[in-house]
Amino acid sequence: MSLVLSGLSKNFPGEGGSEAVAVLEDIRFRVEEGEFISIVGPSGCGKTTLLRIIAGLEEASDGKVLLDGKELPQGSKEVGMVFQEYALFPWRTTLGNIEFGLEVKGINKKKRRAGAMEYIRTFDLNGFERRYPAELSGGMKQRVAIARTLIMDPEVVLMDEPFGALDSQTRNLLQQFLLHIWQKRRDTILFVTHNVDEAVFLSDRIVILSKRPARIVRTFDVDLPRPRDRTGAECNQIRRDILRVLAEETGAGSGETIFSQDCFTIS
Repeated sequence: MSLVLSGLSKNFPGEGGSEAVAVLEDIRFRVEEGEFISIVGPSGCGKTTLLRIIAGLEEASDGKVLLDGKELPQGSKEVGMVFQEYALFPWRTTLGNIEFGLEVKGINKKKRRAGAMEYIRTFDLNGFERRYPAELSGGMKQRVAIARTLIMDPEVVLMDEPFGALDSQTRNLLQQFLLHIWQKRRDTILFVTHNVDEAVFLSDRIVILSKRPARIVRTFDVDLPRPRDRTGAECNQIRRDILRVLAEETGAGSGETIFSQDCFTIS
C-alpha cells in the first residue's frame, strides 16, 4: 500500500469579490504502508485542510490523492480520521460510539458488539462501556475516538492534533499508548501536530510545511529506535533543527525563538 499526494493545491474563494486565498501549493509526497508521518508547520498554514482533502471532506483545487495508484474517491472508506474535538455522539455510550461504523456498514449486532468489546479491552476502557461521553475524561474520550476509527480497519489513519486539548501529563500518556497500538497494528498514520516534541517522539518522518500557501520545505527522517528518550541528545538535536526551520518560516530571528520541550513557540 502507498499513499501519494500528487501536486495538491487548494484555494478558497475570497469574500465579497476579493481575491482567492491560496492555502496549499503543490504538495507532493509519498507515504508507504505502516509509516507514521507527522506534519508540522506554522499555525494556520493549511495542515488541517490537507488532511481534510485526503479524507475527502474538501476538494483540492488541483492535484490528486492516490492510493495504490488509484485516485481516492470522495468519502472513501479506505481513510479514517480522528479529530481534535473527539466528535463523539453524546447520546451514545462508549460501546455505542465504538461500534457505530460497523452498525452503518450493516454488521449484525452480535458481531459488531463482540468487535467493539475487544477494542474496549485493548484500549483499557473496561467498566466504562455504558458511560456517555459527558462522563468520560478527555483522555478516555480520545481513546474512544481512536478506537471508533481503528475498528473500521482503514488503509490510512489521519489524526488532526488528537491530543491538542489535553494536559501535558495525559498527552504524554496517550502518545505512549498510541505508539503501543501502532507498533502492534502498524497502521499507516498521518498525524498533524503543533507539538515538535510529540512529532519527534512518535514519527518515522516529519514533514515541515511553510507558511501559507503551504508547501513542503523540509522532511526529517527520525531514524531512532523506540521507545525514545525525549530528553536524549539525538531527540534534542532533531527538535532544535525542526524549530530552526519553523522559526525561519515565520520570519523570527534565532534570538526570538523559544525552544520548548513541549511545543513550537515564537515570542
